[in-house]
Amino acid sequence: MSILSRRQLLAAAPTLFLIILTVLIIIASPGFFRGSTILVILADSVVLFTLAAGLSFVILLGSIDLSVPAVASLGGVIVALTIPSLSYAAFPVAILAGAAAGLMSGVVHVVLRVPSFIATLATGGVVSGLALFISSSRTVTIAGEYRYVLTPVIGTTFGIPNIILIGAVIGLIGVYIQRYTKFGRAIRAIGANESAVRASGIHVGRSKLIAFTIAGAFAAAGGALLAARMTSGNPSGAEQLLLPAIAAVLVGGTAITGGTGGVAHTVIGTLIVIVMRIGMTFMGVDAFAQQILFGTVLICAIALTLNRGLLQVVK
Repeated sequence: MSILSRRQLLAAAPTLFLIILTVLIIIASPGFFRGSTILVILADSVVLFTLAAGLSFVILLGSIDLSVPAVASLGGVIVALTIPSLSYAAFPVAILAGAAAGLMSGVVHVVLRVPSFIATLATGGVVSGLALFISSSRTVTIAGEYRYVLTPVIGTTFGIPNIILIGAVIGLIGVYIQRYTKFGRAIRAIGANESAVRASGIHVGRSKLIAFTIAGAFAAAGGALLAARMTSGNPSGAEQLLLPAIAAVLVGGTAITGGTGGVAHTVIGTLIVIVMRIGMTFMGVDAFAQQILFGTVLICAIALTLNRGLLQVVK
């Protein structure tokens, strides 16, 4: 098999897997994919997709960001706390806070030259502690008289949940940045061959800082959407989203070593993760069996997309 045909097969594999998965669930449970169910699946996937879309910027570099769930939780808490005083402005404030947290991760990684795994793990701890502090370690409920602010998120437009439309806009923004901007092309090149990019004169450190900042902003946006849906901000509300977010990026076809993939691939990856989880629950698959299958699919996705040419030694 030629290199080109192998690349084409790997690029098409996530979409083919989603189609096969959908067909199998329809056969096993014909009533699963009704129109209303599809809208529920799409609405439920937006928060996860938002986190994963931001994470894809960092993974394209060949790095990782483990602070995503902490930043998302902080974003949700900020929205819940500031809606009474800031109204609709609470959402951009939360996103700016997330961008600042992402920038902090980038500075620790780029300036202090700490590996991204450790840098973001440490930053996540700081951000998580901040979320607990400002929320007094409790869930912050959005009072009923302020819930009109949440209508743009939890309302509907022509029968379509607004959160789905928001997710579409987030996806388009991410795809545009990665495909049609100099920065987007730079991070893809950095992930493929950082040494060559440095030699070409591109400011690698600046591109990395921007990528981590975007990841933080997207994570906070996802946390804000989660808070709107839950009508509350929980300082640990997004903790369970780290593995699914990473899985959505990798299962979609973005290589853990960087250089290939992106937000468009993450759309498919997110749908695979959501359909697998909801479908197996709908079919009554045991929770332990779900974890086994989910882990197996993740391992296969990493094994298939990994660029072993970039790894001289595996540690």
